[in-house]
Amino acid sequence: MVAEEETEIPQISYASTAPELSDDRRYDFFSRVVPPDSFQAQAMVDIIRALGWTYVSTIASEGSYGEKGVEAFTQLSKEAGGICIAQSLKIPHNPKQEDYDKVIQQLLETQHSRAVIIFANEEDIRGVLSATKRANQVGHFLWIGSDSWGTKSSPIQQLEDVAEGAVTVLPKRSSITGFDEYFTALTLENNRRNVWFAEFWEENFDCRLLSASKKEDTSRKCTGQERIGTDSKYEQEGKVQFVIDAVYAMAHALHNMQKDLCPDHPGVCPQMESAEGKTLLKYIRNTSFNGSASTSVVFNKNGDAPGRYDLFQFQMTNSSTAEYKAVGQWVETLQLRLEDLQWPDDEQEVPISVCSLPCKTGERKKKVKGMPCCWHCELCDGYQYQYDETSCRLCAYNMRPNSNRTACQPIPIVKLEWHSPWAIIPVFLAMLGIIATIFVMATFIRYNDTPIVRASGRELSYVLLTGIFLCYIITFLMIAKPDVAVCAFRRIFLGLGMCISYAALLTKTNRIYRIFEQGKQTVTAPRFISPTSQIAITSSLICVQLLGVLVWFAVDPPNTIVDYDEQKTINPVLARGVLKCDITDLQIICSLGYSILLMVTCTIYAIKTRDVPEDFNEAKPIGFTMYTTCIVWLAFIPIFFGTAQSAEKLTLSLHQPLPYIMAFAGQFHLSPQPLLLYIQTTTLTISMNLSASVALGMLYMPKVYIIIFHPELNVQKRKRSFKAVVTAATMSSRLSQKPNERPNGEAKTELCENPAADPMSEGTSRGTEKDRDRKERVCGQPSTTCSTYALQGCG
Repeated sequence: MVAEEETEIPQISYASTAPELSDDRRYDFFSRVVPPDSFQAQAMVDIIRALGWTYVSTIASEGSYGEKGVEAFTQLSKEAGGICIAQSLKIPHNPKQEDYDKVIQQLLETQHSRAVIIFANEEDIRGVLSATKRANQVGHFLWIGSDSWGTKSSPIQQLEDVAEGAVTVLPKRSSITGFDEYFTALTLENNRRNVWFAEFWEENFDCRLLSASKKEDTSRKCTGQERIGTDSKYEQEGKVQFVIDAVYAMAHALHNMQKDLCPDHPGVCPQMESAEGKTLLKYIRNTSFNGSASTSVVFNKNGDAPGRYDLFQFQMTNSSTAEYKAVGQWVETLQLRLEDLQWPDDEQEVPISVCSLPCKTGERKKKVKGMPCCWHCELCDGYQYQYDETSCRLCAYNMRPNSNRTACQPIPIVKLEWHSPWAIIPVFLAMLGIIATIFVMATFIRYNDTPIVRASGRELSYVLLTGIFLCYIITFLMIAKPDVAVCAFRRIFLGLGMCISYAALLTKTNRIYRIFEQGKQTVTAPRFISPTSQIAITSSLICVQLLGVLVWFAVDPPNTIVDYDEQKTINPVLARGVLKCDITDLQIICSLGYSILLMVTCTIYAIKTRDVPEDFNEAKPIGFTMYTTCIVWLAFIPIFFGTAQSAEKLTLSLHQPLPYIMAFAGQFHLSPQPLLLYIQTTTLTISMNLSASVALGMLYMPKVYIIIFHPELNVQKRKRSFKAVVTAATMSSRLSQKPNERPNGEAKTELCENPAADPMSEGTSRGTEKDRDRKERVCGQPSTTCSTYALQGCG
């Protein structure tokens, strides 16, 4: 090379493949008829990619060929992307057996890197294969050999099992038939002009020539009668074609130069003799002809021949004999017949050589720093799905990942179903209540003019029964599938039924209280105690509830929502969207708040009238009704709000939400939020059913019982004035005192036993008429019913 650089003499090489010789700035007069190793390295990169290998190691013999070849492969693999070098090892000059063993041990440190690119001379190739066998790793490594391995048998002799499956690269070449005839006919006598032929003769036939022999490892003498190919193995050297092509390339260049510079002169003319090396180089680079293998011989701008390679694999045939089998070629692009490949241990699929196995579906790659081919697989957890190989993304608020986490799917929407046990019980209770309410109302209508119905305050009784009926009806609205209409009716009737009921009861208890309080001072009737006044007062109280509902409608129109946020469990499989009306827990309490206020006020009046003698009013049944109702609603509030807090804590604390809930007769797959919805809805409806049932049972069932089963007690007697009633009630209050506190030692029974106790009794009455009226003088009722209905019939 120094001579070339100093004298500018063009050169054509038939065997130099070092990649650095393509640098025309340093080696501008260098050309070659063999492709550079950069093409070979590119072919190897394409093979690796075609086989799906991403994690490989390299071995190079120390020196230009091995080191530059590996360097070219490393550079091209980086440019191609997707290929990582696990280890890049070098075999030193004059290696020992320990050096080869060390190389194998280092390769085993990265066991996932089974593919090994080897740019080495024959001796190093054999040493590496031998060390592999000593390490008992036959079949582990997948070799990709350069052209120094090619289809040679010497590197793998007696190591065929280790080399099985090796893919090798060899520049395209053909056997020159005439050369075989010529070379096998050479003898010591007819080839004396070649000074190295005698040395070749000794090596080829393993013998010694008598004169100046350099072979000292054998004592057999050469006879000179040996014949190449007969007494020794013969295989045409693969570079013969390139030697011929290189000679012809120079000849064609000189011929073209002579034609241009000496058109009229045979042979070399003075112009040709004085031509510079650059002139000859121009003719060499422009040379183009068909070579000895009938392939075109051309040079690129760097003086390199085009890359043309045959690909071979060392395979064991059915007869257990080994051979190199052509499996493809590389001419600028790869053409590899994958179906012709065979692998060690009879593997049917292409073996893998990867740093990390592909991530499973739904997992993302977390790259290892500095090693783009190595990664850890991380599951896209929670509500994330796999967006691409390296990232996960969060599903939309109303979506959850599918089973393999490759996409998002809508979260199922649930609601309280009619067939659910959480709905069956409230509906059953509501149906019983509705039937009972209709029965009571029908009974009252049928016996509308009877004393008991009239004494009960017919107008307020019908109002109260209407409120009780609506309390039962709300159960069906709370369980029905939410829509705008259902949500609107929920807002209206949620508090209306209770408001009507407790407004009527409050009006009754307030009337009783006012009557007896004023009766202690005067016999003048209080104001607004007539039926019309009672209906007006009750209607006014109900209008407050309706006004609040109208304001609610104006501020926040009814609508349905699907609640996803509170329902999202840690495990998205259990996630559910809850279809419900746009009504918060606070709004429910506010809607019921006014009714609860009426209920508390009514209870207070019931307490104040508890000392009124039971012979004159139904304050005590109303009191018992209100006490029981208060207990029901005191139990409802902590259950309703405590369930919400418990469900929230359960969702936050459980690593895996409660998967199964045993509910009543069946097993239901419920997550915390639907369970919350079910408990709250069931609690609310049952509380309203119980409230209505308590009022219906305590206030009306005794009346219905007497009307139906004891009609003899439901008899009209003469009416009494308010003055008589109040006077009798006042006297009864006094008579109910202890005997030592009563004036003149009056007994409790005097009111009904002594005619003088009734200021309204007629003084002229005598005999049996006085006796008969003595027990009916308060309100015209039979003495057995007087205590229950006195005040209600004395309006």
